[in-house]
Amino acid sequence: MDSSAKKLVIKVTAGADAPERCSQAFTVAAVAAASGVEVSLWLTGESAWFALPGRAAEFELPHAAPLPDLIESIRATGRITLCTQCAARRDIAEADVLEGVRIAGAQVFVSEVMADGVQALVY
Repeated sequence: MDSSAKKLVIKVTAGADAPERCSQAFTVAAVAAASGVEVSLWLTGESAWFALPGRAAEFELPHAAPLPDLIESIRATGRITLCTQCAARRDIAEADVLEGVRIAGAQVFVSEVMADGVQALVY
């Protein structure tokens, strides 16, 4: 990552269907947030389910940090966004998601990744 980056936007598409890729995305986001980097984590595809209370606790991957802990560390200093279309396809409404998780679409995502000083990763 460029040392001049002020913000890291991570889009995670994987969930329990690809646990290692999913865990990597959340781990990178949590480590960046703990390091003082402004983090914006986007939940898309199968990772959309982790916007719901209790779903992260069902996720298991040997030798990986617990997903609920990673989510809490990201929420403490960063932002978590659930993709609008992904939420709609799964019948997830704003009232259903974890506190502090917003639902937003592609226009907001593009705006974030095109800002100065932003680095973007997709998992």
